[in-house]
Amino acid sequence: MIYVLRLLKKFYLCRKLCVVYSNNLLCVTITLLALAGCGIKKENPEYVIGFSQCVGNDLWRKTMLEEVKMELSLHPGAKLVYTDANGNSKTQAQQVKQMVNQGVDLLIISPNEAMPLTPVVEQTYNKGIPVIIIDRKTSSNLYTAYVGADNYQVGKMAGEYAASALKGKGNIVEIMGLPGSSPAIERQRGFADGIKKFNDIHITAQLYGDWLKNNAEQELLKARTSLQTADVIFAHNDVMAAGAKNVISKLKLNRPIKIIGIDALPGNGGGLQMVSGKVLDASVLYPTGGKEAVVTAFRILNKESFSKDNILQSLVIDSANVQLMKLQWSKISSQQKDIERQQSLLAEQEVLFRNQQMVLNITVITLVLAIVFGGLAFYSLLDNRKINKSLEAKNNEILSQRNQLIEMSAKAEMATEAKLNFFTNISHEFRTPLTLILSPLEDLLNNDKIKSLAGRNLNLIHKNAFRLLRLVNQLIEYRKIEYEKMQINASPNNLVEFVKDILDSFQHNAQKRNIDLRLINSEQNLVVWFDANMLDKVIFNLLSNALKFTAQNGKIHVSITRLDGYAYIKVQDNGIGMSEDEVSHVFEHFYQADTKSTKGSGLGLSLSKELMRLHHGSIQVESKKWEGTTFTLSLKTGSDHFTEDEKKQEKLDKPELYEQSRIYTTDLDENAVVEHTDALRSIKEQSVLIIEDNVDLLNYLSAKLSNQFEVHTANTGTGGINSAYELVPDLIISDVVLPGATGSELTAKLKSDIRTSHIPIILLTAKGSIEQQIHGIDSMADAYIVKPFNYDYLLANAKNLLKNRVLLKDHYTSDISPSNKLPVSKTLDKKFINDFAGIVEQNLANENFNVDDICKAIGISRVQLYRKVKVLLDCTITDYILNRRLKKARYLLINESHSIAEITYMVGFTTPNYFATVFKAKYGVTPTEYKKANLEK
Repeated sequence: MIYVLRLLKKFYLCRKLCVVYSNNLLCVTITLLALAGCGIKKENPEYVIGFSQCVGNDLWRKTMLEEVKMELSLHPGAKLVYTDANGNSKTQAQQVKQMVNQGVDLLIISPNEAMPLTPVVEQTYNKGIPVIIIDRKTSSNLYTAYVGADNYQVGKMAGEYAASALKGKGNIVEIMGLPGSSPAIERQRGFADGIKKFNDIHITAQLYGDWLKNNAEQELLKARTSLQTADVIFAHNDVMAAGAKNVISKLKLNRPIKIIGIDALPGNGGGLQMVSGKVLDASVLYPTGGKEAVVTAFRILNKESFSKDNILQSLVIDSANVQLMKLQWSKISSQQKDIERQQSLLAEQEVLFRNQQMVLNITVITLVLAIVFGGLAFYSLLDNRKINKSLEAKNNEILSQRNQLIEMSAKAEMATEAKLNFFTNISHEFRTPLTLILSPLEDLLNNDKIKSLAGRNLNLIHKNAFRLLRLVNQLIEYRKIEYEKMQINASPNNLVEFVKDILDSFQHNAQKRNIDLRLINSEQNLVVWFDANMLDKVIFNLLSNALKFTAQNGKIHVSITRLDGYAYIKVQDNGIGMSEDEVSHVFEHFYQADTKSTKGSGLGLSLSKELMRLHHGSIQVESKKWEGTTFTLSLKTGSDHFTEDEKKQEKLDKPELYEQSRIYTTDLDENAVVEHTDALRSIKEQSVLIIEDNVDLLNYLSAKLSNQFEVHTANTGTGGINSAYELVPDLIISDVVLPGATGSELTAKLKSDIRTSHIPIILLTAKGSIEQQIHGIDSMADAYIVKPFNYDYLLANAKNLLKNRVLLKDHYTSDISPSNKLPVSKTLDKKFINDFAGIVEQNLANENFNVDDICKAIGISRVQLYRKVKVLLDCTITDYILNRRLKKARYLLINESHSIAEITYMVGFTTPNYFATVFKAKYGVTPTEYKKANLEK
């Protein structure tokens, strides 16, 4: 009845879940799962206990295994995994590893040798698996618990019993175990201590039986002379004691000799049987510890208190108590068999109970489901009506939102169209002012007098005006293509001459960088229909990109071939190349490959693809990173693919081709970075490092700032970081978008490094949004200036940051002592100052203390330490140490009772005379006069 009530309670809970989820199938699933989970849970947790024995075939270790199994029978929730290494320690180590890998909750191990098993026991313990060692310990303390008898105490008990049996007088023959083994050594030592107070008891012979019966017999036969006078034979185990009994029988010695062994194991052939059968006179119990090991194991697994070292107690078994011990063991054996029989019956009853439980579950579930499905059918009917009403309302809402979206989309399209039209028109308007800039500018460049005064700045303006003109042209042409208003005007032209003329425009730039630029063609006259004013932009763009991304001494080969009705133009370089991901996106508009370069707008290749589409041709790319890139243009031969409106019988306009070449080639005239080579010029007091990949802007800032600062330059983020570590400048001005590492990454790295954390950093960027400026400041930049910027504003920021750094120096150079540390704005700078001052303070008494000791303690080089201290403290390291020693000496003179000589050595001076000379040079009086004057106040 109780069981049925539990099922109904679970069904009620499942019904509540069904109402919440409103899903028939989910409801049934929950109900079935809940009802099926009503089985009886086992109260005992499942544990897997591993038991490893090195030797399992002798009686003592068999008894140990039997005790383990007997105790485990009281814990039905535990599973035993047992292995026997047959006396091989290496095999035992491998078995333990395999056992641990398969998964055990606790390991019980009985080693034969300590050293070979120590590593595997330590590994198991370090994995968090408890380890219990039985009988013999390993060579380290990395185990959870030890269970075993005290061999010394066992030997001592045997000695005391032998002395009692001899009444303080007699001769003893001792048969020991394996030479060098710890049990044999401890038992021999304990036996000797047990009889040493009896002066009339003598050990006449000591033999090694190696724990084996045959070996013991052979050694006793060799020492038969000693047996003639022996009163007691003490063997380190019962097996060797039984061998001694055989030898006495063989030799037919008439004198009574008592035989004492160790182990007292139950069962056939055990010590208990031999004592009972008068084979042995007595045996000292050496408990196996199997039961105690399991008891300790469950204390550990159940998080109960336990002892790490569990020493088992022993007793001497002789004719007086042997029958009692045998009866106890028989009782235990009988109880064990009863337990096993009861467990078997319980298992059968459990199977029967589960079968009956399953039948009952099915019956109850069938009845409940009949009621549930009827209720669900009614509930679903009501629920479907609600859902239909809700769906109808949502459909009306979706229709309303759809109409609103269509209206908003139309408005957005109109607004976008208006913006694009404005953008196109304003791009057209850019051409007029650009023309009015370029024409007078070229007049000024042709004037030698003006060119000599401002030639560099005029060339910079001329170059960037052409760059702006090219961008404007590309935007206008791309806009025309989008609106399908660009009309192709194809005419028959010699493709080889056309490409050769374009190539000639780039030869000057290629020769300056020693790039092998050449045309490879199989025929001289290849007439193809194309629009020269479109195709030239495609080829100009491909050659311009090839020159930008090809290093000095590289090669760019252009080849023209005809095959199967197509003319092919290939532009192949051995530049930096592109990855597969970059190749897949290279023709997308405004896409720029991750070359860590800011060259280009990302519009040229997209425009080239559209222009080739208008030619009914194609453009393909093949590239491998760091190996090079090949672009292939394909044009159909003949004119059938063009309509009559797309054809125009006009000759190639070479002057227009020249104008186009100027737009694309002017941008390739890279100016070399200007370096100051005047060896006689005066070195400026402050230095600045400029990091900028645009050579024109780099040269411009270098020239302007060189009037007031010592200028160093770098054109990559990685190079800038290395230069900052090497030079440690007073100020860094860096672009945000750089090859190698961005300006934000550069700032974060330098500000988090103790060598450069004090350097102010100004970031220059074209990204002017508030979010981008906040990101720049978050990267620990000291200033964030948006391009285009005013040079005077940049200079004012630089001077202001350097001025603030000087103010910080004034704070740092004040007396830094443990009781009064001034706040520092930068965490790393404060840490450096505190570490530096602390190291000096700790070594004031060390007269051999030098700069190298500080470098080792802080972890930076001498040069970096000198520069860092100079920047933050505005003094040399030697001056700082001397100043701290004198201030410490002044404090000791006033506040302590030490003599002048003692203070001399306490502050690191070699002699009192030298100390007095330096002190007087600093304070104007000798130490003695200073102390006297302050004591009189």
